[in-house]
Amino acid sequence: MREKPQPAEDIMTINPALARRIQEELGQNVYLCYQCVKCTGGCPIGQYFDWQPNQIMRALQLGQEDVALQSQTPWLCAACQTCTTRCPQGLDIAAIMEFLTREAVARGNRPKVPEVDAFNKAFMREVRLWGRSYELGLMAELKLRTGKITEDMDLAVKVLAKNKLPFLPVRSKPPKNVKPVPGAANALAYYPGCSLHSTAEEFNESTKAVCEALGVKLVEPKGWVCCGSSAAHRADPQEAVRLPMENLRIIEQSGFNEAVMPCAACFSRHMFALHEIRHDKDLKAGMDEKIGYEYQDSVKVSSLGEALFRRVGPQTVMDKVKKPLTGLKVVCYYGCLLTRPPEVTEAAHPENPAELDALMVSVGAEVKDWSYKTTCCGAAHSLTRPDIVLDLSSQLIAHARASGAEAIVVACPLCHTNLDARQFQMKLENSVPVLYFTQLMALALGLPEKTAALNKNLVDPRPLLKDKGILP
Repeated sequence: MREKPQPAEDIMTINPALARRIQEELGQNVYLCYQCVKCTGGCPIGQYFDWQPNQIMRALQLGQEDVALQSQTPWLCAACQTCTTRCPQGLDIAAIMEFLTREAVARGNRPKVPEVDAFNKAFMREVRLWGRSYELGLMAELKLRTGKITEDMDLAVKVLAKNKLPFLPVRSKPPKNVKPVPGAANALAYYPGCSLHSTAEEFNESTKAVCEALGVKLVEPKGWVCCGSSAAHRADPQEAVRLPMENLRIIEQSGFNEAVMPCAACFSRHMFALHEIRHDKDLKAGMDEKIGYEYQDSVKVSSLGEALFRRVGPQTVMDKVKKPLTGLKVVCYYGCLLTRPPEVTEAAHPENPAELDALMVSVGAEVKDWSYKTTCCGAAHSLTRPDIVLDLSSQLIAHARASGAEAIVVACPLCHTNLDARQFQMKLENSVPVLYFTQLMALALGLPEKTAALNKNLVDPRPLLKDKGILP
């Protein structure tokens, strides 16, 4: 029997306008998505979304702009790059989510997660004012904008008590004329990032001490600025490239061949900037004009763990060990951004990195295997949705315990804050020390205990280390 034709009002009309905008700005063809659902299956915070990532992609294909632009999902995306790394079609889904937040604001839509929008604006304002992130000012503005005055006040008190949060900002401005640094070719440009001069001071101190002990010369370039972190990528993609390129200009003009970055977010943002200018000639030309210099792309950007693994090597480290960490059982946590996505980070094994593991073995620790090396801790939402952070980080600590670890080794200040500083909020029965890998290396190399700055950790690792005979 012949079916009656559908009434005109029941026929869906596909509107490709938003898909075209994404293609034009990002070069991403959303119609390549065939709904394999890998993005959703691997998303660490999918339980908090109103629409799952694959559903957002389908909405874009169908032109359902109300779903794509009025969903909480793009705002809650942690930018952990898991979806981008695992997409079989090579779609940069994380970048698409960032685009949707910008597009929603540009069209006058009220942000579906106001805290994230407030954070982005406050962060970028601090960077414009000071050149670097002023964390205390950022927190104050965020609380005033959101009205959540008392949220995380208990954490702030503990951090202030450890003298890890400077009261006054430091202004930094990239110099126009950079003079070559004597001996730069035989040294590493050391870009500490904003956190290592504040909440991650123990990472900064132990890094410099360990590198000196291993014969690796670090020189901090003058006038470096904030990398823009996740806020710039969401709020101002031009600044997300310009800020890292200002730093790389200074480093290249100073005569360095390699820059090392302890902070995973800083490493990621500089690598993303390089990736973008290498694949977009017009963007490269525009950035050269903005920074007033034709960048030659002669600087290798490395994370700290990878640089020590490559330039020094586990065997040399082992030969220099004076107090091996015998009996200490640890897991190594890399976090999201040190390895993902591999076409940006150039990581050989993005899902199962091993450099930190090898360094910890070289100093005598017993490294436990686990499946959560690169699982997101929710760092992007540390100041906006602490409930998400507490959930994800407490799960990581539980998995570390289940693997038999007595401590967690990290290489990122954002991860360290979530796993170490927030443990008292998780109300765990037993706390688990979380240490930077350089803190443990400093002890194993026989350096003075003060170089490891163990007193800065909120979960005191010293009782465990004394029990293991590592500390007297």
